[in-house]
Amino acid sequence: MIEFAKSMAGHDRNHIYLVTGKDGRFVYLADGDVKLLAEPKKKNRKHIQIIHRLPEEVLGCLEQEITDLTVKRAIKAYVRILKERAES
Repeated sequence: MIEFAKSMAGHDRNHIYLVTGKDGRFVYLADGDVKLLAEPKKKNRKHIQIIHRLPEEVLGCLEQEITDLTVKRAIKAYVRILKERAES
């Protein structure tokens, strides 16, 4: 299952990430830019908000092999869709 998360605390507040793993009270997050899949960010679950409903366009970006580039494109598509919905 592909999950995105929004950071709710810290210097990366409001940043969108792909959840790459879960370990007890921590999650591992990647954005394909600064935090890569090879070295994901470790963040406390209390400090994130899981995004449960992802648009089909975003899921389509991640159907192929998941790489840093596809993660970056999917996050960019998600942010663009959010902005479009907010404007209409």
